[in-house]
Amino acid sequence: MKYPKVNIFAAWFFMVNTLFMGWVAKTGEILLQLLGIPAVEGDVPSRIVGTLFLFAAVFAVLYFRRSLPPEGTPGEKDYLFGHRLVLIGNLLALSLFVFQMFATTITDYNTHLVLNKFTTAFGYLCMGFFAVGFSFIYQSSMRLQEKKS
Repeated sequence: MKYPKVNIFAAWFFMVNTLFMGWVAKTGEILLQLLGIPAVEGDVPSRIVGTLFLFAAVFAVLYFRRSLPPEGTPGEKDYLFGHRLVLIGNLLALSLFVFQMFATTITDYNTHLVLNKFTTAFGYLCMGFFAVGFSFIYQSSMRLQEKKS
């Protein structure tokens, strides 16, 4: 894995964004209204502002902790496999995120319905990939701790 810290950062960002997508949009709407900008619930500017706020929050955690969990042992097979699973989860969550941004521009009802069902399924799948990938990354660090004791 070339950039494992970016992969984990993106996973934490997309995980929280996927789980709390409506709340992130509502937070963005509230921030826009506090600034005096009219916003409608669930519209694209609200989602973008909420996403930027979430990005800043995850970055603040990364900055103050100096890393995000899980921290594995590079070089282990489980570490690389776990990061690949997390990367797949990131791509699925990204597709859900992009669909939510452009869903209002899709005019055909059937196309919107099919894409909505697929991206919703991607949201559930990415959570599974995050959980299993994080588990493998964490397990790679457990072997090092067993060797020390």
